[in-house]
Amino acid sequence: MKAQQLSLFPTEQEKSVSNTKKAKLGRYERLQRELENNDDNLYKTYIDVQHPEKAFRQYNFMDLFSGAGGITQGLSESGFRPVISVEINPIASATHIRNFPNCHHFCGDIKEVKPREWSESIGSNPIHIVAGGPPCQGFSVAGKRDPNDPRNHLFHEFVGVVAEIKPWYIIMENVPGILTLKKGKLKQAIFDALESIGYSTSVAILESAAYKVPQIRPRAIFIANRFDLKNPYPQAQLLPEQYVSIESAISDLPEYSRIPEINHEWTRHSQKYMERIAKVPPGGSLYETYADAFKRQYLGKPSMTVKENHGGTHIHPYLNRVISAREMARLQTFPDSFIFEGSMKKAMWQIGNAVPPLLAKNIGYALIPYLNQIAASNN
Repeated sequence: MKAQQLSLFPTEQEKSVSNTKKAKLGRYERLQRELENNDDNLYKTYIDVQHPEKAFRQYNFMDLFSGAGGITQGLSESGFRPVISVEINPIASATHIRNFPNCHHFCGDIKEVKPREWSESIGSNPIHIVAGGPPCQGFSVAGKRDPNDPRNHLFHEFVGVVAEIKPWYIIMENVPGILTLKKGKLKQAIFDALESIGYSTSVAILESAAYKVPQIRPRAIFIANRFDLKNPYPQAQLLPEQYVSIESAISDLPEYSRIPEINHEWTRHSQKYMERIAKVPPGGSLYETYADAFKRQYLGKPSMTVKENHGGTHIHPYLNRVISAREMARLQTFPDSFIFEGSMKKAMWQIGNAVPPLLAKNIGYALIPYLNQIAASNN
């Protein structure tokens, strides 16, 4: 049976649906197109990863600013082994420890990290990849965009760790807004910092939905290596009209029965609040002054970018409640076995800040042929 919008006020809902906003796909399509058309970077290349090459050996990675572990989960799924992770938030750190118990984890400020002291923990295991996403609060268009936010410069700490570890490749993720901040000067600063320690760098905007993630979530992905090789990115697998719909990812979860054991919980609504939600059409928001929050999702389309907003998330496409933490996790492509520590709100916060594991998995697959090339030349 086809999912339909449930409303406590059918007549009003019919009126609202007539004013439904058209779904917007590819929020950063223009920036992405301009980047590709004007990019003369000789290191960037795209490869087909739908039939990934087999790894010659076990490749190890470190995840900085790991959060709950979206990148860790994705790279693990592509066959890489997480060796070390760093995260300052204790609840996100607890989530990472729970889901990756064999990974050595540092909970604290990255400025206090001493990579050389980790050698005793990891033994002789080399770190082939350093990955991470420095906090994006200063870059994001979702909040106040402050070019002087000190968190904008945490990538220097990332670069400092890379300089000591000397991995074969690095992956650095952020919101696309980082590319235009200070008229592109921050982007250039990242390139310059990595070049100064011997890494050839490139950047691309990857739309998560193009890699079968049921969510519109474009990300700026910096890839760099110290062997003067290509920086591989996964080719897009879907066209916009083929993107995975939100309901295909969440429709099998109980509609109004909570399952705390798998984080299937959502903000409790009063009857009056549910009546208000019932009147929100697809693409519309519950609040006029917070137009980017509490939006009703579209049926047949991928979710809008998921986030946590004061305990609330986007409105379910056909139920009169916000989506649950587990539904958010599904839209991010976390498996149901991945459990988030902390309260429901903290779980939503962790999920909303994560990199979709499926996107990270595809990036990992793209790297394998080049890691194999380096491994073969080192034998």
